[in-house]
Amino acid sequence: MTIETPSTRWKDYELIDSGNFEKLERFGSYYLARPEPKALWAKTLPQEKWNSLTHTRFTPGAGFAKAGKEDSGTWDRMRKMDDQWYITYPLAQGKNLRLRLGLTSFKHVGVFPEQAANWDYIYSHTKAAVEKAKAEGRPTPKVLNLFAYTGAATLAAKAAGADVIHLDSVRQVVTWARGNMENSGLDGVRWIVEDAMKFARRESKRGNTYQGIILDPPAYGHGPDGEKWKLDECLYEILTLVSTILAKEDSFMVLNLYSNGYSAVLGETLVRQAFGLKDAQDGTPVNYESIQNGELVLRDSFGKNLPLSIFVRLAR
Repeated sequence: MTIETPSTRWKDYELIDSGNFEKLERFGSYYLARPEPKALWAKTLPQEKWNSLTHTRFTPGAGFAKAGKEDSGTWDRMRKMDDQWYITYPLAQGKNLRLRLGLTSFKHVGVFPEQAANWDYIYSHTKAAVEKAKAEGRPTPKVLNLFAYTGAATLAAKAAGADVIHLDSVRQVVTWARGNMENSGLDGVRWIVEDAMKFARRESKRGNTYQGIILDPPAYGHGPDGEKWKLDECLYEILTLVSTILAKEDSFMVLNLYSNGYSAVLGETLVRQAFGLKDAQDGTPVNYESIQNGELVLRDSFGKNLPLSIFVRLAR
């Protein structure tokens, strides 16, 4: 298992401190205090210092994060700031993503900073697939991003030169992602508002394949037509479908999971079973696939590691 944190070259984000079930973050020039149930330890900075730095603090509503549901809360402004602002994420080779942030009623701001390590992985693996396809005279590789939210992973694949499909069940976040594409100086992403399971099932029946597939599913959710998603009940099925639409060669898959009850080992076991992977006696994966699991972590300025999600990556 590996532990990955955002690159130090990212100057527009910093986890200042964490503890007492909160985290203090800097996005660009603004400091935000948000609830963080995994920050079980004590804060390092005194509360007075948090208060003096913080532009806005999220106060959860009654029942917040109960029974897998995030009820809405409110942002309490402590210092003057804009309702929306932009940050830049530096990809490799001088390419940058320009991402709009905003204060939502569910404490999210439009980006999950621990995902930066996945963006780098997606960019590098997509770039390699694009260059190899070009050298061999094959069509441009296709990447499918399911549960795609505001699109940083989508844009990493697009910046690397792939044909990209961005799918999410919420039209408003797809619109947000489109704005991020335009502000990043990119174009040509195909936008789809649909239930991820329905789409994957249809693509499997059609025999369509992709060189890259990205999955970042929520614990609970609904499709645009009221379809119900529950991670425990649906994850294995959608991974099994993904195994049929991921190209057999020169391809990759990234699975990210936030659920507190999931471990990296569990995630890898799910992927192995869904894809029918087994190890040789010496521990080498058969079928020439490489697979890795790990945790995505934010490290605050005092060295405390805050684990926020687990990942499984499969490369062929």
